[in-house]
Amino acid sequence: MEAVFKALADPTRRALLDALFERDGQTLVALTARHDMTRIAVAKHLRLLEAAGLVVTRRRGREKLHYLNAVPIRLIHDRWVSKYTEPWATGLLGLKSELEQQMEKVFEIYIQASAERLWEAITSPEIRAKFHFGARVESDWTPESRYTLSHPGADGLLAEGENLVVDPPRRLVQTMHALWSEGAEHEGTSRVTWEIEPVGDSCRLTVIHDQLSDTAPDELYGGWPMILSGLKTWLETGKTLTTPGSLMYGEP
Repeated sequence: MEAVFKALADPTRRALLDALFERDGQTLVALTARHDMTRIAVAKHLRLLEAAGLVVTRRRGREKLHYLNAVPIRLIHDRWVSKYTEPWATGLLGLKSELEQQMEKVFEIYIQASAERLWEAITSPEIRAKFHFGARVESDWTPESRYTLSHPGADGLLAEGENLVVDPPRRLVQTMHALWSEGAEHEGTSRVTWEIEPVGDSCRLTVIHDQLSDTAPDELYGGWPMILSGLKTWLETGKTLTTPGSLMYGEP
């Protein structure tokens, strides 16, 4: 986490994160326009942020888009800040976007586990409940099959969708229709992609939540940093998170 603290110590880098907080998925040109700096200088700051895991980049045609990755900040919160206050992270993770097109949120985390073990954790009802607010996922995990997300304390399903791509242990692409609230249900269907890439004795897990409307509420995507932090904690330590947010949705 030293790289994260080092990256956050610079006011210019914090300003770049603020810019992505306000509007995710910006190009280098757009980010440079907000600062009295050369494009090369801004690119250097962005590389440091990317090295710290605070920024994730994706190609769209000829453009290279930059996304705020809140997972490392969530990990810092779980390690230190949650001992003293929860609102700090609650406000930070309320990510919003004013993009004219559909929103795309990208989250990335490194987990010391094999790809097979990581795939099992994502698709196992019992393990999934350990890090996904107590919710169980059910499916036969074949292409075009249905999956559901449920919780023993809920009146009905929390979410449902279709498995578009099932390629264990590398890639899982799913539609998602959230049902846990009227606001979430009203937003209709979005898409979630899980990408697993082995890196030494660990894996890089990237979760892409896209096809979100530009007015999609935080509740549809704001929980991913806590979910992924819980996944990392469970696989690496065998323990579940005990932050206030995790306990709020945990198993009864």
